[in-house]
Amino acid sequence: MGYAQKPFIANVILLMCCMAGGQSALTLAAESSTQQVDMKMNTMPETINANKMPRTLFVGTYGDEHQPGGIYSLRLSSDGKKIEQLNHLANPKLAGYLMYDPKTTILYSVDERKNDGRGPVEPAASVMAFSVNLESGHLSLLNEQIAPGPRPTFLSLDSHNGRLFSANHGDFEHVEKVVFKDGKWGSEYVYDDSTVIMYGLNKDGSISGINDLVILQGHGKDPNHSKQAGGHAQASPHAHSAVISPNGKYLLVCDKGTDTVLVYSVTEKLNLVNSYKFPDESAPRHLVFADNKHLYLNLEISSELASMEFDTKTGELTLLDKISTLDNSYRGHNESAEIRLHPNGRFIYVNNRGEDTIAWYSIDEKAKLTRIGAVKLAKSIHPGLASRSFAFDSTGQYLVSADRPDNKVKVYNVNADTGVLDFVSDFTLPQPAFIVFAEN
Repeated sequence: MGYAQKPFIANVILLMCCMAGGQSALTLAAESSTQQVDMKMNTMPETINANKMPRTLFVGTYGDEHQPGGIYSLRLSSDGKKIEQLNHLANPKLAGYLMYDPKTTILYSVDERKNDGRGPVEPAASVMAFSVNLESGHLSLLNEQIAPGPRPTFLSLDSHNGRLFSANHGDFEHVEKVVFKDGKWGSEYVYDDSTVIMYGLNKDGSISGINDLVILQGHGKDPNHSKQAGGHAQASPHAHSAVISPNGKYLLVCDKGTDTVLVYSVTEKLNLVNSYKFPDESAPRHLVFADNKHLYLNLEISSELASMEFDTKTGELTLLDKISTLDNSYRGHNESAEIRLHPNGRFIYVNNRGEDTIAWYSIDEKAKLTRIGAVKLAKSIHPGLASRSFAFDSTGQYLVSADRPDNKVKVYNVNADTGVLDFVSDFTLPQPAFIVFAEN
């Protein structure tokens, strides 16, 4: 097991004891939904009345000419039936990904912009650090750093070593260049760079600057059958996540543009040491570690869920199982978005854009995956305008979804024995994109 497990409250201890006889070492692992490496952050709450306390959460939203965007501070009642708005911060306008560090009570956010090149009409893409008042939900900007490579879309935190990682997706648009080649006039296309950035962190949690930056190379099948970018979603690289391994030695980057998971060793620099190539039009998007040696990832375009083994000595990845994220009866277009491992380690959850569900899957002792059930979400307009994210509270009692097409944050009770989600309540917010619980 990669994480030291501390005691639950009494009723949860009893539940775990009842389940232990049927659980493997693999499924017992409790993975932090925020992909943090600090061991203290990956243990369950010690508070005796944890399930009776209200939860504070932050919701990143997308702004446009009609909606303000920014970050909303909310409080969820202990029974999940009431959501109260505490605060709202309008900047960053495109808060598409958030990361909370309980060690420093700092909230990190991306501003998922693309500079128009003629600035300063709009700010450049950036990563921001905020100090958090959990009682009031108030956020105070500590500082921000530029994120070279447009559309920063993912953050991963290694607070133990003072590092913050950003995956910058890049836009789909291209510039057409007229060229004279081999005696003929023609056109070539230039796409945005997609980058992975390693930032340093100061002791107070502020972002000190860029320690290293990698520009991704290559492309996938072009055109393909994705509805994104008119079938040109893989004409160039697109890093959609950068996840630090539990031991802090590797950074795993899902490049959905090249169907590849890239494995970098992490020292003062990022050095590519291994990779895993999925079939064409797979598009690995996000991954979660179960422990040091096992992880799960979703494949966006092929709508698949994979379990993999990870070699901590070499960074090599081995595929263990791969299944469709969809119900057998579904025949429409779909592209998956988020993946989360329940804190008890027994169930994986994925949201599907097209089928418009959050589905859950069981994991056996050999990491074999089986779809069990799903709840319906609001109808997506297209894969880019759909339910994008969800998160568990640290006890695993609640799952909260950012259902963007419905302009609502939705709360579900989680059955720890079966994985089943039961709707509890919702709260209206404009264009919710990402959710993170702030629990110390």
